[in-house]
Amino acid sequence: MKEEVTMNKLGTMKINHLMLSMGIPMILSMMLQAVYNIVDSAFVSNIPVNGEMALNALTLAFPVQMLMVAIGIGTGVGTNALLSKSIGQGDLKKAKKVAGNSIFLAIVIFMVFLLFGLFGVDLYASTQTSNPEIKDMVITYLKICCTASAGIVFFTIFEKLLQATGNSLYSTIAQIAGAIINIILDPILIYGWFGIPALGVAGAAYATVLGQITSAVLGIVFHLKKNKDIKNKPGNLKPDLQIIQSIYAIGLPAILAQALMSVMTYGMNLILGNISESAVTAYGLYYKIQQFILFAAFGLRDAITPIVSFNHGMRSKRRVKEGIKYGISYTIAIMVVGLLMIEIFAVPFSALFGLSGETQKLCISAMRIISISFLFAGINIAYQGIFQALDAGLESLILSVLRQFLFVLPVAWAFSRLACKFPDKTWLVWITFIIAEVLSCFIATLFMKKINHKIISNLED
Repeated sequence: MKEEVTMNKLGTMKINHLMLSMGIPMILSMMLQAVYNIVDSAFVSNIPVNGEMALNALTLAFPVQMLMVAIGIGTGVGTNALLSKSIGQGDLKKAKKVAGNSIFLAIVIFMVFLLFGLFGVDLYASTQTSNPEIKDMVITYLKICCTASAGIVFFTIFEKLLQATGNSLYSTIAQIAGAIINIILDPILIYGWFGIPALGVAGAAYATVLGQITSAVLGIVFHLKKNKDIKNKPGNLKPDLQIIQSIYAIGLPAILAQALMSVMTYGMNLILGNISESAVTAYGLYYKIQQFILFAAFGLRDAITPIVSFNHGMRSKRRVKEGIKYGISYTIAIMVVGLLMIEIFAVPFSALFGLSGETQKLCISAMRIISISFLFAGINIAYQGIFQALDAGLESLILSVLRQFLFVLPVAWAFSRLACKFPDKTWLVWITFIIAEVLSCFIATLFMKKINHKIISNLED
């Protein structure tokens, strides 16, 4: 028998206000997640000896970090949507099981990356570079990040548990605390301040994982204190195959969407590596800068998902439609601001990371060309959150495959063939991302029309 549940703000607050009240903390949280990699890169690139090689190493290590985040966030997205829907339906018993199983999954995910950190990092680094110094830096950085990945994995789960219940402010506080710890520790450990030995790339890794552990601890504390309706009994940790399948029915497309970013970055590193090491470094740095903007859109997407999912559970057509309308509108606004910011500050951004010569030129061209795709990328990201909330996981997955794999790597490879013969044509590779987002947006709009007819039109007014 379903337990009674008090209607919370997900079902009562005006959608435009709700989207902002939940979205702003989530946006800040996701942008701060991007700060980890940007801050590491800024400090590492200014290491007096081999700074640009160290930056290249972080670029090559980045796909594994993205994969780690992808699995954690995807599991969290499934938890978020399923938990919100269960609460919206008044089924608190199921909500408790969803929360407990998500924690069990976090333990499993951590163990997988612990094993990779111990036994798989050397092989991965060998596939990315033949430069022995860069390879050693990649191995050093990833071993630390993977064996101490408990922080990032558990935080992504508890962050979503807080967001699903409307407590996104507390997940943001936890994220901010971790980012501050990372920023403080980076120069101390990288350069060797206050009598501490200079650890270089290893220092950047230690600063990152200590920041992530801080966020995870606070996330757990806030969950225990604020999510009172979700009883944290050990029995809820017992794996429930039906619950796990439900989590991944929603979350798997999100995992694959994030994982495809990792695959795309890995593939782009290989493609650009055939042109020059400068092209790899320039793209890697641009990618981390653009993440600051894209992660803001991801943050709003993570507000769209529980809002639309909760009201889908309530079968409220009006509130579902308003969630879609405001979600897309606000995402477009974010991307317009991001586009202007990148276009205006492209040169100062490149200078901040100590780039010069050909690497700086390539990075500036990447910023100014690829950022044009932001408007279409934002719409695609919003659609993915909407699809996940409306149990249209397949459509979300197809959209991810198109915009982050099928329309990117083959086209980029073709353009790179020209760039290998004519190095001054490397900018052609950057156009790939505009093509991919425009084509994907067109297809996503067709999906939305089908979902509107099949799902939304059958809800109640």
